Amino acid sequence: MLKGFLHKTFGLRDGEIYISFLMQLYIFLIITVLLIVKPTVNALFLSKLGSEQLPYGYLLVAVTAVVTAYFYNKAIRRLSLIKVIVFSLVFFSLGFIGLSALLYFSMLNNWILYIYYLGVSLFAVITTSQFWILANIVYNSREAKRLFGFIGAGAIAGGIFGGYLTSIVVSAFGNKTVVLLAALLILCCIPILQKVWNLRLRVMNTYVRNQRKFNETETSEPSLKIISRSKHLTYLALIVGISVIVAKLVDFQFSDFANKAIGNSEELAAFFGFWFSTFNVLALVLQLFFTNRVLSKLGVSSTLLILPLGIALGSLLFITFPELWVLVLIKGIDGSFKQSLNKAAFELSVMPIPLNIKNQAKSYIDVVVDSIATGLSGFILIFLVKKLNVATTYITVIILLFVLIWILLIYKLREAYYNSFRKNIENTLYKEEDTSNAKQKIETTVAAARRILNGNDEKAILNLLQKLNTYKLRSLKNDVVQLLNHASNEVKVAAIEELHAYADATAVEKVKTLIHQKDDKLVYAALDYILFHSTSETEFFETYLNHSNDYIANAALLCLAKETSNNKDVASKFELNNRITEKINDLKGAEVDIRQESIAELLITIAHARMPEHYFFVEKYFESNQNYLKTHAIKAAGIIKSIQFIQPLFDCLEDKKYRKKAINALKNYGTEITNTIIYLEESEKLKAKDKRFVPRIIESFETQNAVNILMRLMKSRDFIIRYEAARSLLKLHTRKGNLTFHVRVVKSLILKETKHYRHALKAKLFLSQLIGATVNAENEHVHLSEIDKARQEIVNVLDEQMDTSLRTIFKLLAIIYNADDIKITYSGLLSDVKNARVNALEFLDNLLKGQLKFQLITLLEMNIVDAESVHKSITKPVIEDEKDCLTLLVKTRGKRIKLLVLSLINLLKDRRYVALVKPLKKHKNIEVKYAAKQTLEKLYRR
Repeated sequence: MLKGFLHKTFGLRDGEIYISFLMQLYIFLIITVLLIVKPTVNALFLSKLGSEQLPYGYLLVAVTAVVTAYFYNKAIRRLSLIKVIVFSLVFFSLGFIGLSALLYFSMLNNWILYIYYLGVSLFAVITTSQFWILANIVYNSREAKRLFGFIGAGAIAGGIFGGYLTSIVVSAFGNKTVVLLAALLILCCIPILQKVWNLRLRVMNTYVRNQRKFNETETSEPSLKIISRSKHLTYLALIVGISVIVAKLVDFQFSDFANKAIGNSEELAAFFGFWFSTFNVLALVLQLFFTNRVLSKLGVSSTLLILPLGIALGSLLFITFPELWVLVLIKGIDGSFKQSLNKAAFELSVMPIPLNIKNQAKSYIDVVVDSIATGLSGFILIFLVKKLNVATTYITVIILLFVLIWILLIYKLREAYYNSFRKNIENTLYKEEDTSNAKQKIETTVAAARRILNGNDEKAILNLLQKLNTYKLRSLKNDVVQLLNHASNEVKVAAIEELHAYADATAVEKVKTLIHQKDDKLVYAALDYILFHSTSETEFFETYLNHSNDYIANAALLCLAKETSNNKDVASKFELNNRITEKINDLKGAEVDIRQESIAELLITIAHARMPEHYFFVEKYFESNQNYLKTHAIKAAGIIKSIQFIQPLFDCLEDKKYRKKAINALKNYGTEITNTIIYLEESEKLKAKDKRFVPRIIESFETQNAVNILMRLMKSRDFIIRYEAARSLLKLHTRKGNLTFHVRVVKSLILKETKHYRHALKAKLFLSQLIGATVNAENEHVHLSEIDKARQEIVNVLDEQMDTSLRTIFKLLAIIYNADDIKITYSGLLSDVKNARVNALEFLDNLLKGQLKFQLITLLEMNIVDAESVHKSITKPVIEDEKDCLTLLVKTRGKRIKLLVLSLINLLKDRRYVALVKPLKKHKNIEVKYAAKQTLEKLYRR
């Protein structure tokens, strides 16, 4: 009951309650002590020295803080954090015991008062800073976002309790007693600290590694240099400084107006007492019930904006209505938000800072920067009010100026915060960029091209000719012609193809000399070029079709087929049909082996001829064991583009050797092939091995219509198709900047995929619990084994589908966010190192917005980062029994899961499933339809 309330209200989970209450008690005691000693020492200071000495006290605090920070940083470099904290607590406790003794013997003088005024200021910044550094170690960023609100409530409660306690004890026993009580309360923090430390080491065993790393890599550089070298730390330091200055100016303005409006000192004291108490109560309510929720929805950076924006709006209102009630509102915003929302968000913004510099840098910011900003605010007030005699009202303009700078710094911090998390993930995964294989820039000058064409690097020449293809660069023509003398036939073929770009036929005579080579590709390229520049087709075909040279005759027949594919009269004139039939018959009756190249050329000839009576010959070689011939059969099918070759081409996708050729062949079918793909997908007739490559066919069109069809495939029930479609969409988004990808549509697809993931997770967890729980009175062991095996098969498939679904989500995220950020985040989430998973999730949490953030982050946090709490948080409220679980799977899953569910229902032999199975008799997929029919027969027989 109590655990449920704490979890629902404050976000505390099992294993966090005890240590969180200890941390809350720790900060409660620290702030209680502060609210005891601060008013006591301040009252003694004012009574002895007067209020005119306060601005000078501010300046002295700043100087003292710088000196103290120097020695403090030396201590934390040499000692562990726990030793430094214990020493600090004992030091301040002894100091306050000494103050109690001085009060008892009435030995106070002016310089002692100054010392204790400075001491209280240092106590405030040092002990609170140490607590939040400890909290940064005890909790990771995800835990901190949930729990800092609850823990920070202890500080506010301590402020309320300390104020009341001081009033009561001072009234009854005097200052000396209340100060002694404060000293004793400080010592009570030490056993709490030890307990927290031991719990952290024993249960999580993380800090041991972190502390070792901290000690080994701790820098000896000055804190100021560390901060100035890091954008993240620099912005944090500036934000702290600006916020302190604004707070002091707001406090001064509020106090001054209240003093002028309320003349009676007792009424003024009551006024201050009422509002300060009210502000603390508001802060406590915000901290307990709103801080963690606001942080979860808005993120760290946006939450940090709430305080300065609130002060800015209040200041603008004060300019319009310069009344005390407006200043109460501004002071209320500062007093309640600063110690609740803003404090928790600020401490979270420190989380990505590496441990080896966090202690030193944060202590410097909390102590030195805070104190210097306090001194600077005192200097500003002395200069403006005392020297220039500026009216208090006009201080609002100064406040607005500082608030504007504050807001700009928060926006700068946002980017630095992201970068720090990104760097943390990379460092945790120990990944280094390999820049040794950077792509070299292609030389594009004519001089460089000529150098390559005249060189001996065959691969470089072929690559260049491929890039020059269709470009008519006259300055390179002679160099291309010279390649006809190259030793490589492949280079000669590429050179002839490039010569097609030139209108003149000056190279025809030279090309004619190549037709007598014993290379089918070269002979065909040469004849095709000769035909292109021939003045008489009749003369060309009469010369070469009946040539005694087999290479020339075959190439000429291919030229005829290509030339007459849309001209049946010419095909009839030269008896193309009979010539192809004769070639096929010759191959059938050949007593000796025929050259593969000759058969391959005939396959392409048949394709270009487009005579269906010869297509059987192409089909025959789809079954060939010879890769060369099967590859040409695939190419021929892509040229023919007949419906009869679609399934054989899909079958070829399974084999890596033929996959690329098959995809290109299917692409040749044009956009009409997409209708076939959509039909096969919707009817669930695609083979499992084909599904991976279907989206790649659509991707190859590289058009807006391809994007739209891939988006449609994202609605498939098949996880593989959705993943491959997302993969293809990302590739198109990366390569083709002119294509449109609607962010709203992509986000909706991510949300749908998240829903698929959640359904799979629910079903998996529920079935996993059932495995091993089935009992059959007649044959317990056999029945138990069969049913559990069927359930386990479903669980195994769901595991695969969840993995695929997660990859799909991140492919889609890479379309609307920076792809590199998403890639490193995904790697971090899958890391075996919990810290990497936490950092990755926090980075993603700050990246995403709205419903996308709410749905995805919650799911990832429970299943990947904190998997132990998944079942309680997700499964129990939704899935009531196994029938509910199987119904969910049938309605939301594809063929594979449906068949496994039907198999399980067969074993369960429960007639309650009849209503679930019956609709599957009309399913589009024949396997599902048959399995449903068989299952129903068994259920009816029962």
